[in-house]
Amino acid sequence: MSERITNPEPMEEDKQYDITLRPKRLDDFVGQKKIKEILSITIEAGKLRNEAIDHILFYGPPGLGKTTLAYIVANELKTDIKTSSGPAVDKPTDLAGILTNLNEKDVLFLDEIHRLNHIVEEYLYPAMEDFNLEIIIDQGPSARSLRLNLDPFTLIGATTRAGLITAPMRSRFGLALRLDYYDADDIFKIVLRSAKILKVMIDENGTMEIAKRSRGTPRVANRLLRRVRDYAQIKADGKITKEISQKALKMLDVDELGLDDMDKKLITSIIKNYAGGPVGLKTLSMAVGEEPGTIEEIYEPYLVQQGFLKRTLRGREATTLAYKHFGIEKSVKKTPKQKSLFED
Repeated sequence: MSERITNPEPMEEDKQYDITLRPKRLDDFVGQKKIKEILSITIEAGKLRNEAIDHILFYGPPGLGKTTLAYIVANELKTDIKTSSGPAVDKPTDLAGILTNLNEKDVLFLDEIHRLNHIVEEYLYPAMEDFNLEIIIDQGPSARSLRLNLDPFTLIGATTRAGLITAPMRSRFGLALRLDYYDADDIFKIVLRSAKILKVMIDENGTMEIAKRSRGTPRVANRLLRRVRDYAQIKADGKITKEISQKALKMLDVDELGLDDMDKKLITSIIKNYAGGPVGLKTLSMAVGEEPGTIEEIYEPYLVQQGFLKRTLRGREATTLAYKHFGIEKSVKKTPKQKSLFED
């Protein structure tokens, strides 16, 4: 395949569907029950006090709904939302331009907040705590500071790499909420909802077949639904059944657990080339021809969560489940017998 269909990172084709399929209210959001309950209480409390709610940090693997939840929070609060990303806010003046255009109780959503420039981050601290911003104008002897008072706002940050967020930044979020992979039942509901919006004919068995192969990720589920829909329209009568789903997903090289070619390549490389591991990330990266960061952020989380891969201090190891899934017999590693002091 020219692209990895099960990649949870957004693709260009996803953008036109995101707006259509994205739920607008908390009640329409499927899954993440605990997070929904916390957000519901926080939002209602903020409305009762008529004030901006605490800053929120969403973190977890890509494709699970961090951006969607940010929009939902703004909708529930009946306020505007301004969006940007860590890499885009490169200078303090960029930050000042964004913050000064926020009205009271507005939401500012910063995606990839872990990539925020450290200098910009220092300016953001007083804005989050005291709702003011101090900008240095000019340089040298003529330099002077300008203090800007800001309307109270809510910052919502999203990241897939929570460990890269500095302690001072993390401590300024009132809520830090982790999104986990969805179970098959929740993905089933999401696929049904998306199929209804897209006016796709699909039965329950066809829906569950897509749900089981979606890696617990709504973005992947919606992408698979669109691809299976195309297959059904060309190869069948347009209705998605279990059989049609299976044929379409087999053509796309997505197996019954949602593993694709690169997942299989990673696991089988560890098993066949490195005796099941452990093998270092950089070595594995060279073996499969993929960047270490991509392996660590995109592929590994699901493989670890499904029990196919172990991350140890010495490197990556394939599990017994991985051997079983790929039908490979696990060889027993023999420890060389240590000679006695009195043997030649």
